[in-house]
This record gives sequence, structure tokens and C-alpha cells, in this order.
Amino acid sequence: MITSVFKKSTPLNYSLVVILILVFFFMFQIRETSWINSYFTIFQKLSLLCFILASFFMINFIVKKNGLSKDNGYAIFFYLLFILFFPTIFNNPDVIYANFFILLALRRLISLQSLKASKEKIFDASFWIFVASLFQFWCVLFLILVFISIVFHVSRDYRNWVLPFIALLAVALVFTMISLMFNNIDAVDFFQKRAVIDFRIDYFKNNYENGALSIYVAVALFFVISMITTLSNRPQIVHASYKKVVACFFIAALVFIVSPDKSNDLLLFSIAPLTIMAASHIEYVQQKLNNEIVFYVLILCSLFTFFSQL
Repeated sequence: MITSVFKKSTPLNYSLVVILILVFFFMFQIRETSWINSYFTIFQKLSLLCFILASFFMINFIVKKNGLSKDNGYAIFFYLLFILFFPTIFNNPDVIYANFFILLALRRLISLQSLKASKEKIFDASFWIFVASLFQFWCVLFLILVFISIVFHVSRDYRNWVLPFIALLAVALVFTMISLMFNNIDAVDFFQKRAVIDFRIDYFKNNYENGALSIYVAVALFFVISMITTLSNRPQIVHASYKKVVACFFIAALVFIVSPDKSNDLLLFSIAPLTIMAASHIEYVQQKLNNEIVFYVLILCSLFTFFSQL
């Protein structure tokens, strides 16, 4: 039944997902209502909601525009299910903002396969990654994906290897201007506090957070292994794009592993590539019963982890 509902992209699909986002978002927010008394916090909550909705439409654009998914709604539905694993994401502005900028970068890097305006795409992707790193420092590791994309498509032109450093200079200039405008920003102190490596994974507040991480890891391994083992059977034209998606997932995992102030929220960076792999798995496996089982198991897991952490 679920596969039938999202088999085609329709306004109903998008409306259903948007409604579910609103329901789960406000269900999490109303646990504590003190934020309603402040116009600033109300504005912040609404801005978070806008960035979350924008991320949904961005992931949908990426898969459709680059031929990573057919005309269906699987991607946005999977994105919703995976976010529900970690509802505290809804209260983490730095991660939400950083993730949106990483999606902007991913969009440019995957479209690099067309070889059109390659220099602009490399610069844009690098620029958005450095902007994301201002919110979550170790997002700078996604720069690895930029160089992987250069190797895949435009490695012969030496100028392409320099563009990420030009983007770094551009972001540094913008950051310096903002620092001068707001004198309370100490650039050295800003990065010293964030450029810290911490491998410890002992942040769990309760067993439910631990369980959510364990289930998510199991689900992620299932879809990653499915993608890697079936990649050779997929159309040659999308091989490079899927390889970048897999690389993006592992870089996101690395960001989670090395980041200080660790929390399940940091796994948001891995949700977009995992969503693409999950949607691709459903399309590749033509057996409707198997696909229905995957959907229902994921729905049960996501609902369990969401409500257990409220």
C-alpha cells in the first residue's frame, strides 16, 4: 500500500509529507512551551521549520534533477522517516542550518557529471561547505567530496583544484567582515572551541537514544551494502553519482565520529545520502512484497524511536 501511494510524484504526496513534518515538528516542540512567550524564540522555531521543509524539497530536487530516482515520492518519505529517528534535531539550529548548506553543495557536486559550468559548481559547492563549517566546524571534511568529484570529472584542469581554496578565501573574507561588524566575535577563539577532535561516544541521556542509534546504524548498513553490491548492475551514467552519494555518507559518519559535543543530531548529515540509497533500493528491487516490508519496518522503527524520545 505504501509503495502504491508514493509510486508517483503527486501533489498529494508532497502535501502528505509536509503535513506529517508539521505534525511531528510541533508534537516535539509542545513538550515544553516556554518558547511561546518570546517573539525571538518563536521566530527561531519557525526558521528551523522553514529550513527543514527546504531540505525536503532540496533532496527531492537532487534525486529528480540528476536521474537518481524515478518520478516518485520515495525520497522525501524516507527523509522524513530517518529524521524521526532523532527528534532532538528539531531543536538544533546549528545542525539544521549546516545540513541545508551541505545539501546545496551536494546538489552542485552531483550535477557536475553534466560537465557544464564545472568551475562554477566546484566553487559553489566549496563555498557552501565552508559556510556550513561555520555552524558545525567538522563539516569542512565534506571538502573531500569536492576533490573526489574533481577526480571523477574534471581532474585534468589544474584550475579546478585551486577553486576550493578561493572559496575558502571568500568565506574567510565574509566571516571577517561580520566579525568586524559585531565586535564581540573573536575569530581565533571561535575556531579554537570548534576545531576539536573527540572520539568518545558516551553522550547518551537514556537508553532510547542508544537504541535509536543502534537501529539507525543497522538500517544504514542494510542500504549501504545494497547500494555497493548492486552498483555494477545499475546504468553506467549514474555510477559516478552513486559513488559520490556513498562517499558523502561515509564522510558524514566521519563528521559524527570526530565532532566534540557529540549527539545523535549530528547524524542528520548522513540522512540525505542514506535517503538517496534507500529510494534507489526500492526502485531496484521490483518485488512489491519486499518493498512493503522495508517500508513498514522502517515506519515502525521511526515511530518507536520518535515517541520513545519525547
